[in-house]
Amino acid sequence: MRSQKLSPIVTTVVTSLLSLSMAAASAREAAAVAGTPASAPAATTGSWLGDVRSLSQAGAGNRRAPIEKRLDGLGLKWKAVAFETAKKRQGQNLIAEVSGAAAAPLLLFGAHFDQVEEGHGATDNASGSATVLALAERFKHKPLAHHRVAVAFWDLEEAGLLGSSAYIAQGSEKPALYVNFDVFGWGDTLWMMTPDADSALVGASRDAVKASGLQLSAGREYPPSDHLPFIKAGWPAVSYSLIGNEEVPLILSFFKGEKTPTQAKVIKVIHSSNDTVEQIDAAATARGVDAVERAIRQWDAAQN
Repeated sequence: MRSQKLSPIVTTVVTSLLSLSMAAASAREAAAVAGTPASAPAATTGSWLGDVRSLSQAGAGNRRAPIEKRLDGLGLKWKAVAFETAKKRQGQNLIAEVSGAAAAPLLLFGAHFDQVEEGHGATDNASGSATVLALAERFKHKPLAHHRVAVAFWDLEEAGLLGSSAYIAQGSEKPALYVNFDVFGWGDTLWMMTPDADSALVGASRDAVKASGLQLSAGREYPPSDHLPFIKAGWPAVSYSLIGNEEVPLILSFFKGEKTPTQAKVIKVIHSSNDTVEQIDAAATARGVDAVERAIRQWDAAQN
């Protein structure tokens, strides 16, 4: 390669390009410190919706297969952990290590992958499983500073939270925090079940939704899902859903057996033939995934 003297014009252009590159690098560094989501290798909207479609089309008895394939594609080592309940129900949970030092405290993300027989289980809960896969991709791409990340996909939630209960009963590792996802399909509100409305993660979630153009609804009242076995065992846990803000009080009333003038969309969709991919809003869930990632990174950065 020959070395040539640059003309004044070329020198100016090169200098400008270098300045822009340095400015962009500085901006990325500042954003990372502030907890801005990492640029994942694939667009969240497309890959997330693709995962929902894969699970929805797999059929009720074969929903593990697309998750295993996706974990393989991410280069993550996973294991299937079999369990059997006292009533002889058998299932298999999927567990995968994502990133972080082996000695770091465990942050566990999870969602149930099973569905009821009716419908395709797109909202309940391919949407939650796809969200966990999206976060696995992001935290593998850019690990947390203070936590090791792993992901879990629970079997037989619909039969009574059996998979997550088995994880605890089998003497598995207690996480520093378990973060559950169930019904993450549309709307303007990140609904967060949390035993402590003043926790650092709630504060981080409140900051994160503002940046993503969403709202936060945080509190103890929340439908039963796989966070409950963790909480009953005295293990720290929260759960996130993404729905419309107007649905929150309607859902709570439904689970209390109260009559309401209208029904929440969630109630009309899940456990029915309406639970299909057509109900999903992938653009909204992309904002939701961004918000959760941003909140987790801010929460992790504050841990010393």
